[in-house]
Amino acid sequence: MNNDLNPSVKEKMKKNLVYVGIFSIVMLFAGLTSAYYVSMGKSFWLKYPMPTGFYLSTAFIALSSIAFWFAIQSAKKDRQGQLKLGMAATLAFGGAFVYFQFQGYNQLVEKGINPVNDILVTNGRYGDYYEFKYKGQLVGVDGNEFLINGKPINDRDFQEIQAYFKQFESINRTTALRLTQPNSNIELFYNGNPVLFKAGQLYANDSTTFTYSDELRLSELALNIRDKRGDFFARGQYGKDFTIYYSGKELQYENRQLKYNGTVLKPHLLLSAMQSADSASAYLYLISFVHLLHVSIALLYLLKVAIASFSGKFSSQNHLSLRLSSMFWHFLGLLWLYLLVFLIFIH
Repeated sequence: MNNDLNPSVKEKMKKNLVYVGIFSIVMLFAGLTSAYYVSMGKSFWLKYPMPTGFYLSTAFIALSSIAFWFAIQSAKKDRQGQLKLGMAATLAFGGAFVYFQFQGYNQLVEKGINPVNDILVTNGRYGDYYEFKYKGQLVGVDGNEFLINGKPINDRDFQEIQAYFKQFESINRTTALRLTQPNSNIELFYNGNPVLFKAGQLYANDSTTFTYSDELRLSELALNIRDKRGDFFARGQYGKDFTIYYSGKELQYENRQLKYNGTVLKPHLLLSAMQSADSASAYLYLISFVHLLHVSIALLYLLKVAIASFSGKFSSQNHLSLRLSSMFWHFLGLLWLYLLVFLIFIH
């Protein structure tokens, strides 16, 4: 018998191709998650809850797998109407998975968590060079909260502050930074001395105009105020919305200082923290997006399979393509579940 015409041989060959694809993807993500774990080592690591979009996407990929299983059972029983319904639901739920994955990314960005970021604010950090008074009261910072007399500034007042500093966000080496929108409620200080304004130009004292470095520091502060960023790039409250770990141990934050085992970080560790990129978030985006890319490609193939099912190609005698497609689709769903559990308990 000619093996090329033997259905069982064809099925075995196609299954082997699917197994090879699954194995290669398993190895890829085993490498990524292992690299993630190893990179934590003696590094500064940002941890935070997973966005709700990721949980919703998990529910939809599970529903998509159930719908696919229903479609295959319908094909085995020659129920063409139910087969078409099952494949349509599989595609719809798969599309919902992709949609909510991007919603999860949007939620991360709203929390100040980006693929490329630092952990600690160093450039333009409030209090290092600049401070200001609002309505005669010196403004302080705790975490990412701007305070007056130890209490958070209300949203309306902070919007006024943001509007004032907006004029300092953009600078140019060839053009001096100028005050174009004065505000009598805000008094700016540089290195402990009031900033003077003469004809809109900024002066460090009666006779010394701001240098480009002075302007750059002010611009960086303005950008931090725009994003309501005090000491951290991640938004929210330290210890509640996010936490920094070092060597697997949670760091404490008090009086604008990080503490390790109850002791303020030593200078070399503080310098390392200030220079540390947010590798945890970079890995999270990389791992989840690579998986999302595989799902998107699989969805394109599922679209082809669905079109074939709508045209009546599959039946109780011919449903191999459906079964092989579902095998890979179920695998991607289980893979995402593993990645989510990994990120929840490790990240």
